[in-house]
Amino acid sequence: MAKSAACYLVKSEPSVYSFEQLCRDGQTRWDGVRNYEARNNLRAMRVGDRLLYYHSNEGKQIVGVARVVKAAYPDPTAPGEDWSVVEIAPVVALNQPVTLATIKAEPRLAEMALVRKSRISVVPVTAAEFALVLRLGATKLPAAAPRPKAVAVAVADKAAPRSRPAAKRKPAARASGRRSLDAAQ
Repeated sequence: MAKSAACYLVKSEPSVYSFEQLCRDGQTRWDGVRNYEARNNLRAMRVGDRLLYYHSNEGKQIVGVARVVKAAYPDPTAPGEDWSVVEIAPVVALNQPVTLATIKAEPRLAEMALVRKSRISVVPVTAAEFALVLRLGATKLPAAAPRPKAVAVAVADKAAPRSRPAAKRKPAARASGRRSLDAAQ
């Protein structure tokens, strides 16, 4: 029996890399994560796993669903260091963004990692949380996107995507454009 797709939430500041930009690019490398727990979550991802895409700092809302298209591999923005990336592609924008305030007000989402571990930029999401966020966002996954049934682990494979623009990344001393997101909600 095939393993069900796992669910995660990834954060990005919309001014750094918005969901709309991901939709325009069609695919990107999710790099620059500099938190061990978030890195381990990236390493757990498998091809086909579903991602809730959260705009942090500005907006503070879940705005879309993406999927993992290539499993974890060494982060090319951190040569010689032990960091990982995955490649992701958009699935669907939420018809109605789900704000952090809405999530905090919903008792069934009280234990969601977004609320409990607000400083971590990549966190697991249960299948029930994922389904509820889709309902709150008045969104259904396209027929080609199988619904996740359980939080599991994942690793991907596919052709190399277009990378996020280098100009959006932080200077080399910070190692990556995503580093600050590990502290951002």
